[in-house]
Amino acid sequence: MPHADNPDLRALDAIPDSPREAASGPARSVQQTIVLPDNVPMVNLLGPTDGLLRTMERAFPRAEILVRGNEFRLRGPEADLEIIDRLLDELLEIVESGQSLNADAVDRSITMLRGQSRQRPADVLTMNIVSNRGRAIRPKTLGQKDYVDAIGDHTVIFGIGPAGTGKTYLAMAKAVAALQAKQVNRIILTRPAVEAGEKLGFLPGTLGDKIDPYLRPLYDALHDMIDPESIPRLMAAGTIEVAPLAFMRGRTLNDSFIILDEAQNTSPEQMKMFLTRLGFGSKMVVTGDTSQVDLPGGVESGLKVVQRILGDVDGVHFAHLAAVDVVRHRLVGEIVNAYDRYDATKGPHR
Repeated sequence: MPHADNPDLRALDAIPDSPREAASGPARSVQQTIVLPDNVPMVNLLGPTDGLLRTMERAFPRAEILVRGNEFRLRGPEADLEIIDRLLDELLEIVESGQSLNADAVDRSITMLRGQSRQRPADVLTMNIVSNRGRAIRPKTLGQKDYVDAIGDHTVIFGIGPAGTGKTYLAMAKAVAALQAKQVNRIILTRPAVEAGEKLGFLPGTLGDKIDPYLRPLYDALHDMIDPESIPRLMAAGTIEVAPLAFMRGRTLNDSFIILDEAQNTSPEQMKMFLTRLGFGSKMVVTGDTSQVDLPGGVESGLKVVQRILGDVDGVHFAHLAAVDVVRHRLVGEIVNAYDRYDATKGPHR
């Protein structure tokens, strides 16, 4: 990022904010001017009514950010200004890629830069997995990008983490992309029909009616990635199959992209049964949240057991997502963290 050559600004570089700060030795305050190219559409970078600029200001409360034309005039702790400088580079690259910015993208870029990520935010946020009706599905965090990369690099992938981290959604996007690229001939989506406090026998309707509520989240995600009018045709042809886990028994699944969702609700025997369905030319992604087990008392989660069994098997990868990877409402991440702290005070649980 180019900087204005201003002797007055350079002279301020090492001036502390106050005598008290000089005595206590805090991060020194510096001043810096960053000049963007004349052709940069500033409204795309700053947002309507400077909304994205306000997001930056909230993220760096100790820094002063003034914008005049295509110049950013910064004053504050040197470490903050270094991150802001890098942030503008990243956001500029995202804008130049044709992707629109929002407050979430700015916040996530700042989080990655503060965490000294080994990957650039622009590389994470511009990665396109699949597009449908003008909407692109992309990872939004470093953990999500690592997970997506792992799906591409391994045959059996476990995505483990709390709700809202995109475990199943991103796996389904990779499955649709693989189908479109003719890397596989079909997509198989499955879930264990384990009740969270209910019994299937008490639900009204046929077996299909009773099972449908457990599979509905998978249908919802499919509608985001494939034209809705195409889904019945693809399902009738067997190109896409959505079925309970019990329907996998006795099969060998070749040339398929297979996703097992809610795997924390499998028993160890069910997990073994599922994994041994793997055929030639296929890929398996197993997703679940080990903090949300709905199995009856005394039954250990197959998702917990499998990590002890397959941890060293070549071709098998375990991707762990965390609260920082939650892409739902900001409060979801805070709720996950709060529950983790609460669970830690209770000691081990199933």
